[in-house]
Amino acid sequence: MTNTKPRVLIEDWLPVAELSIESRREALPIPGQFPKLKTLHVWWARRPLVASAAVVLGGLMPAWTQELADAFPYAGELRDESAYRRWLLRLVGIWGDPVLGRKRLDAAKAAGVKLQDNGYGYKQAFRNAIPRADIDLLHQVLIHTWGELPVVADPTAGGGSIPWTAVRLGLPVLANDLNGVAASILRAGVKIPADRGSELGGHLKKWGGVLVERVKSSLKPYFPLDSGESVIAYIWANAIACPRTGRIVPLMPDKWLRKDKGKEAAVRMFTDVDGIELHEPIFGVVLGREVDRVDASSGTSSRGKAVSPYDDLVIDSDYIKAEAQAGRMTQVLYAVAIRTSTGEKTFRTPTDADRAAIRAAKEKFDEVREVWQARGSLPFEEVPVGEKTDEPRNYGIASWLDFFTPRQALVHGTFCEEFYRLIPEVEEELGERASEVLFELSIMQGKALNWNARLSSWDVSRQKIRSVFDQHNFAFKWTFAEFEGATALYPWCLDQLADAYGEIARLVEETGAPGMSGEAPLVRQVTILQGSGADLQGVKDGSIAHVCMDPPYYNNVMYAELADFFYVWEKHTLGRLQPSFFHDDLTDKDNEAVTNPTRFASMGKRKNELADLDYETKMTAIFSESRRVLRDDGVLSVMFTHKKAKAWDTLGMGLLQAGFTIETSWPVNTESEQSLHQANMNSAASTIMLVCRKRDDNHDRGRVYLDDIESEIRDAARAAATKFQHDGIDGVDLLLSTYGPTLSVISQNWPVYSSVPDAEGRDQLLRPEDALDLAREEVVQLRRTRLIGKTASVDDITDFVLMAWDIFGAREFPYDTARLLALAVGGLEVDYLKRAKVLSKSSGKVSLLRPADRLRRDADSELPGVRPEASKFEYVIDAVDTALYIADVDGMPAAKRFLDRHGYTSDGGFLATVQGLVNAIPRTKAKGAWVIPEAGLLDTLCTLYFPTITLPEAEDLAAAAEQGSLFEA
Repeated sequence: MTNTKPRVLIEDWLPVAELSIESRREALPIPGQFPKLKTLHVWWARRPLVASAAVVLGGLMPAWTQELADAFPYAGELRDESAYRRWLLRLVGIWGDPVLGRKRLDAAKAAGVKLQDNGYGYKQAFRNAIPRADIDLLHQVLIHTWGELPVVADPTAGGGSIPWTAVRLGLPVLANDLNGVAASILRAGVKIPADRGSELGGHLKKWGGVLVERVKSSLKPYFPLDSGESVIAYIWANAIACPRTGRIVPLMPDKWLRKDKGKEAAVRMFTDVDGIELHEPIFGVVLGREVDRVDASSGTSSRGKAVSPYDDLVIDSDYIKAEAQAGRMTQVLYAVAIRTSTGEKTFRTPTDADRAAIRAAKEKFDEVREVWQARGSLPFEEVPVGEKTDEPRNYGIASWLDFFTPRQALVHGTFCEEFYRLIPEVEEELGERASEVLFELSIMQGKALNWNARLSSWDVSRQKIRSVFDQHNFAFKWTFAEFEGATALYPWCLDQLADAYGEIARLVEETGAPGMSGEAPLVRQVTILQGSGADLQGVKDGSIAHVCMDPPYYNNVMYAELADFFYVWEKHTLGRLQPSFFHDDLTDKDNEAVTNPTRFASMGKRKNELADLDYETKMTAIFSESRRVLRDDGVLSVMFTHKKAKAWDTLGMGLLQAGFTIETSWPVNTESEQSLHQANMNSAASTIMLVCRKRDDNHDRGRVYLDDIESEIRDAARAAATKFQHDGIDGVDLLLSTYGPTLSVISQNWPVYSSVPDAEGRDQLLRPEDALDLAREEVVQLRRTRLIGKTASVDDITDFVLMAWDIFGAREFPYDTARLLALAVGGLEVDYLKRAKVLSKSSGKVSLLRPADRLRRDADSELPGVRPEASKFEYVIDAVDTALYIADVDGMPAAKRFLDRHGYTSDGGFLATVQGLVNAIPRTKAKGAWVIPEAGLLDTLCTLYFPTITLPEAEDLAAAAEQGSLFEA
């Protein structure tokens, strides 16, 4: 080694702009272009591969020095710092200029031109196989730096992005996860492809074909097909009995099947035939011009309530839930999506044969249920109370088997039965390779479960089935879609498995593949552990050079609750092959590091406080164990994102208490931009990469208080915000970008004490949240200057509205964040802002009110708000909102008269506020309509009457979304 504690590249530099663009490019849901590691099996909140690779390498590669260049005089990649940084980009697969490519793409989109390769000129970064020469040089540099080829460990590895990118680069890898489902994904997606490579592909196709054919043969009687057709989906509605008539009410938000102009499809519902009342409605599919758009848009359910089609009276939500919980919710098949013999996609009315097959499937299921449950082909476990499980429990889904209709359960149980029968045959033929082939084949089960359950649904806009986990929850579906279980589901799952495994293995093999000079293949070392990240059993003290982790994000995802959906099935398939991963009845929630108030429900009002403390305690334990296994000269990198300051407070405290300093941090935009549902929501798009070292506590100094380091914190926050906004980091992400530098200042001076003593007058340790308040104040000042100029000043309420739009870019954001922002802009309270009709509060969230919602009927009211007849306004935002309200209700000429009467067309404060608002409010359109109406009103008002106001370009989200759609194979 060249020194005892090498400074690593990520401590000095990370290509934030390039990684942000490539991460978003990787997330673009273009069919066939999505990373197949993400499609092998569901896992939640995976990080982009390109960002993971950059952090893994950045935490191991030494920072460039002349000494390093001199040690490798033959390597042009190390000749100077610029070449070295270009080499990192090459090593992570960025083989062009993504910043220039993005500019070219944006310019082409504005001109209505479609560019080849979307303007980038090279494949997505994760698709580019790194040549052997680069891998060999990388290993030489790392051995020179660390004395050996360094080990990368991920104690909370989840879906495997970090370990997969590390093993692909030929680095020794240790990956651990508490959850047995996640550990199985790590084995299937990282270890087996690294150990066996593409050689398993043929075996998967052969034995997968045998398995699928047997499943198909068993299930064919329960899925009859009309001549020449194939079924895309059976489309169902949940139903309950009308409380007044006793007749069946299908719970349908509408009756649409397809809305494409000229290809419309819907169903008509009939409650009687020839005057004879039916106990259960029947349906008929109508196509094209026969569709009555008004009728198709009407339904029987909305917002948890229903309307009986028999007496047109409301059925309240409590009754619906009570019927469901009593086991009296039924299901009604109302349409079948098919592909005809000519390849046309269309719909048909369910037939007598369809209904007979459903009855036969139920009879068969009732016959085998007890036997199959006894040997594990069907789950029997109850759904526990939880943060995410309460909704399905409210609607009668009391056991994990209740997530499936009898026919769906029969399909999945049949797979298990046939899989068990296949095991000895594969073992006899393949010997030691059998367990790996069988493990990969069993992974198909997870995909089948996700796409064929009562929570999968029919996507009218895209004409495909949506999976259960299109979101990170168990959102109940009033209508749902069933996959054709005999000839479609498992053949598709096998195709998906073969495709995903094939690409995963190929990308690993191609990186560092032997060249023409006859090098030996790279030796890839992967160890998979299943257990708590706070107890990495068998890992020696000080043996890891880089602990690189993407830990659970506070309360973002309840991994264990969601994973139970798979666990109860997979413990009898994957668990037969890897029993150590599935040793409990359900996933381990007691040791999971998430903020889950349900676990502390018995503590009443203290449940949230205890959930926070539980998360902090467990993350501290995980970080402490990371410190144990880390070399003294090693690096800990933590990828984290959350919009709540409380999440950063608990994470930061965990790092501080575990004995780490935060050396630096980098924000990288990692979330897809192609998401219409994000348009009016506050969402963090950046992942913050925290770079940490073991803290040396052998120093002698006096006590440090927050007051002592306040100016240092403010300087660090301001410098970070100024720097990262030039890298394209904006909105709430710019706020987050200051949290790392703030934590860094605290950690370098730890222990730091609060400036306020406790209730007994004693010094108390600083909570990171107190320092983050200072960082927010600095961001507010910086953003205010950008929005309205240095010389302009506005009142506190107007300042809050401007900052809220600018920082969050959305009408709705968390109450906690609103409270902190209100304090930062002027010591305001959320309750005062509510009384001022600036915002509304509901269930942990706040929403900025529209001008119409701020209307005050009393023109002389002293309270803030919209007052068209007022003679003066104390707060500028009230005057602006009043102008917008008048423009919306009475037209632009009336708004002009209002502006002239008050002299606002030349008023500096008014003009500054309008300029700030047009810069802050997202100027986005969806299908030609403004997503946020105020943006449209301001656009017209400024165009007509404020020529000095500069209007940024508007973005059409619908047009942007045409570049790609959410992945669905």
